[in-house]
Amino acid sequence: MSSNPKQPLLIGRHLIVMVGFFCFVIGVSGRLLYLQLEQTDFLQDQGDRRVIRVAEIPAHRGIIKDRNGEPLAVSTPVVSLWANPKQLMTAPEQWVVLAANLGMNVDALTRKLEANRNKQFIYLKRHLSPAVAEQILDLKIPGVHSQEEHRRFYPAGEVASHLVGFTNIDEQGQEGLELAFDSALKGEPGKKRVIKDLRHRVVKDVGLIASAAPGKDITLSIDLRAQYLAYRELLTAVLDYKAVSGSAVAVDISTGEVLAMVNQPSYNPNNRSRNDVPNFRNRALTDVFEPGSTMKPFTVAAALSTGDWQPHSELDTSPGFMRIGQNSIRDMKNYGQIDLTTVLVKSSNVGATKLALSMAPETLSQLFRELGFGQSTGVGFPGESTGYLPSKERWRPIEIATLSYGYGLSVTSLQLAQAYATLGSGGIQRPLSLLKVEGEVAGKQVLDPVVARQVIRMMEGVVSDEGTAHKAEVPGYQVAGKTGTVHKITEHGYDPHRYMALFAGVAPAKDPKIALVVIIDDPKGNAYYGGQVAAPVFSRVMAGLLRVQNVPPDKPADSFAGLPAGGVPRS
Repeated sequence: MSSNPKQPLLIGRHLIVMVGFFCFVIGVSGRLLYLQLEQTDFLQDQGDRRVIRVAEIPAHRGIIKDRNGEPLAVSTPVVSLWANPKQLMTAPEQWVVLAANLGMNVDALTRKLEANRNKQFIYLKRHLSPAVAEQILDLKIPGVHSQEEHRRFYPAGEVASHLVGFTNIDEQGQEGLELAFDSALKGEPGKKRVIKDLRHRVVKDVGLIASAAPGKDITLSIDLRAQYLAYRELLTAVLDYKAVSGSAVAVDISTGEVLAMVNQPSYNPNNRSRNDVPNFRNRALTDVFEPGSTMKPFTVAAALSTGDWQPHSELDTSPGFMRIGQNSIRDMKNYGQIDLTTVLVKSSNVGATKLALSMAPETLSQLFRELGFGQSTGVGFPGESTGYLPSKERWRPIEIATLSYGYGLSVTSLQLAQAYATLGSGGIQRPLSLLKVEGEVAGKQVLDPVVARQVIRMMEGVVSDEGTAHKAEVPGYQVAGKTGTVHKITEHGYDPHRYMALFAGVAPAKDPKIALVVIIDDPKGNAYYGGQVAAPVFSRVMAGLLRVQNVPPDKPADSFAGLPAGGVPRS
């Protein structure tokens, strides 16, 4: 049998292969043994880096509540979906389904992905409910992932929006008290180690690194019940009189707490799609106006403080007007010889002017400044205006005259409410607060208590059949207040046909508990006086406030006869 000359060569090759394979096995085994014994910690760390991630624990933003604990701003858990465009671009056949579930147009989704195709992170949809997000994640579309977040919700909606404000989509304060107290509300996020699957979903919590510190809750001074009724009445008046805007502010006289603060027009903080930027501002704090005749009680108070005048002191307003230089100051009619009380009851410009000119030139402006005009109220609200109060070394008679009946200076609704609260407290100016305070608050005596009480009694006559504001009456309660009807300023000066209607007052007059200011800007039609437009709103809001605050009536029971529980009937 002949031998195959190639057989030794094949055997040699097989032997070489066997030896090579054996050496490979020995080498790999040795390397594995080496790594197992010497590189355990390194390999464990490398493996962990591929499956273990550090995840953020969202910090729960603090709750904003009213004085009774009713929520005004709360955070609810939501899920945001994000994508890795590089991964999602590999599954274009699923874009239609994804877009439908996201509520997007598929063309819009396509454009978004194409524009970000080289990125590794884009948001697909923010703030979805957990159930909807899970439904989309169950589609197992490559590159689609989730992230836990919180969304701010405002239960009172537009009723408290100007005061509370709102956050952006990342829960950062943008307006109102959400902005003012953002650092306290937002809290500090925590961190934890988690194991994520290939879809970047957390499958297991490994360990806590740092706990999340929730934001602090904030309790406001406002009473949501009072806020609702003030909002309703102001909205009704603005609509009925086709006014441009309106504001109402109520202050607790014993504490300085703001019980209600509303404006029109308003906006819904839960609707992020609308562009209501012009309505975002809190007009009660940011908008200024000339207060008109609502300043006359302080002019009378200044005169009484000199000791030269008493409530029954008389002055002559004949013939119903007076001239100062080239300027003429007029009353509605010739009131003749009247006392100081009648100056307020009939709202005499001539009477207020004569009182002011009888005093030292700086007397009025000094008292007005002590009452808080021309300066911040200190409530810490973003964008608050200080108004304007002139300060002069030399005063012209006409400047003193116009100041006496509320022209030549500008104020905010909150400043005016603080001044009336000072009158109601016996001349004690208490710091205002948008946060709840406990107990009676000490203040600064800026007006003689006897004078303050005299002015309150004199203002009771304004809210009577003989006064300019009988529509401000509140069933069961004695009211002290003052009307104001101010010509609006335009680029061409004072417009003779456009007005601001005001009413400011306190109740119950015998022991004032609440100060309230109502402003109606540019009412249309034949009714535009403060006593016609603002006074009825004051009546209904004050009636509700006194009930909410459990203030007992100070008038006989028969004063309720013929009137509804909410105040005077709407005219």
